[in-house]
Amino acid sequence: MSEKQDIITIGECLIELSTNSKMVNAGCFNKYYGGDSLATAISALRMGANVGFITKVGNDPFKDYLIESWKNEGLDISQVKLSEESNGVYIIARPSVDEKEVVCYRKKTAPSKLCVDDISEEYMKKSKIFYASGITQSLSPSANEAVEKAFKIAKENGVTTAYDPNFHPALMDKDTAKENFYRVIEYVDILFMSTKHDTLMILELDSPENIIKKLWDMGIQTVILKSDENKCYYLGYNGNITVTNFYTTEYTDTTCSGDAFNGGFLYALTHGFNHSEAVRFASIVAGLQAQGIGAIKSIPYKDDVYSIYRGNNG
Repeated sequence: MSEKQDIITIGECLIELSTNSKMVNAGCFNKYYGGDSLATAISALRMGANVGFITKVGNDPFKDYLIESWKNEGLDISQVKLSEESNGVYIIARPSVDEKEVVCYRKKTAPSKLCVDDISEEYMKKSKIFYASGITQSLSPSANEAVEKAFKIAKENGVTTAYDPNFHPALMDKDTAKENFYRVIEYVDILFMSTKHDTLMILELDSPENIIKKLWDMGIQTVILKSDENKCYYLGYNGNITVTNFYTTEYTDTTCSGDAFNGGFLYALTHGFNHSEAVRFASIVAGLQAQGIGAIKSIPYKDDVYSIYRGNNG
């Protein structure tokens, strides 16, 4: 069994093919890999956390690329299993800041075969934080059951839990997002939500203060709201609400910037930062990520983030 992890995540992995041209004009695509929970895992990993990832990888020609890439990153893949289904693929074209075309093939892929048998209690007990998202739940009924089981095991063993509904209308409908949210929310300690998508669709509220107070009443200890409208993060913790501005409002590609923020925040909490400091640190991670092209490819590394954080905070 592998060493104790700071963070464990569960989710899908996808092959990412990206271009800076329009789809119709693209002559070639850059290959990388993506997935929302995987982006959170890699974000925390690149900051210096020990991170484990639970998934299933398709036994196709992309298998070795994915496994070797994760090994090179230092990701713990002891809980990664092979499946005969194919790996998912998404293709993204970003010809300009204001233009984005995305084509996604993720139905009946290897990660959709995740199930309760893929959750090891012994492995889960060795983590400080367990993280999952609504996108992982949306993969399949069996994946949804696996996420719920993992949350239950984490809570029973004193592991801090974190969750992001990550609602996306192309991947799930409003009712499904709500159902998934309420299926696991009783187990959640740290909740990430977008005021543009999650809170309106799931809670039907648009006031950050009212949202946070409602979630506190539901038993959530720590709430982080990401507000694209106000270009800031709202932190609700210990009875107080504080606001931190986005590190930057100059973006190239915001794909997975929220997931990168989550990884930066969870890393910071496991490495001596208080909650407010963790938000400021994570905002830099997300801001730098959004200035590059690609989801995980553009996640920054520890030295770059710390250099800016120390410069901004003495």
